[in-house]
Amino acid sequence: MKGTGDTDSAGTAGDRASPDDADQLPDYAERVLGVAELIPPGRVMTYGDVAEWLKDEDHPEGQAPGGPRQVGRAMALYGGAVPWWRVVRADGALLPGSELRALAHYRDEGTPLKGASRVAEGHIPRIDMRRARWDGGAGGEGA
Repeated sequence: MKGTGDTDSAGTAGDRASPDDADQLPDYAERVLGVAELIPPGRVMTYGDVAEWLKDEDHPEGQAPGGPRQVGRAMALYGGAVPWWRVVRADGALLPGSELRALAHYRDEGTPLKGASRVAEGHIPRIDMRRARWDGGAGGEGA
């Protein structure tokens, strides 16, 4: 999912669609991006959390149109115009290829992080999922 939020050399999203292109955006992707926009600064949801949110929202019997991989695909293709860094892997590892850009966002927003071990490549920290995970509750509280 290296494409999530990546920009071309001109600093634009390249040929990726933005949420403003709603007529071109698949319905599921539009809903995924909508959830990403709801996540408060300093908090995160996993790809699986977003899939569950959408399942609970539209399909109470559990027949969701997508799972974590579909959420990741939607974020990779269309997530550049939303806070993509707030939709993360369940293990808290930063998105490969976008670690430094994501880390800058996490530090700006005060997202809880765990220090990197000395053996970690590039000493990149992980998200402290226990403290940073957002369950969709009001006011950004809840885990």
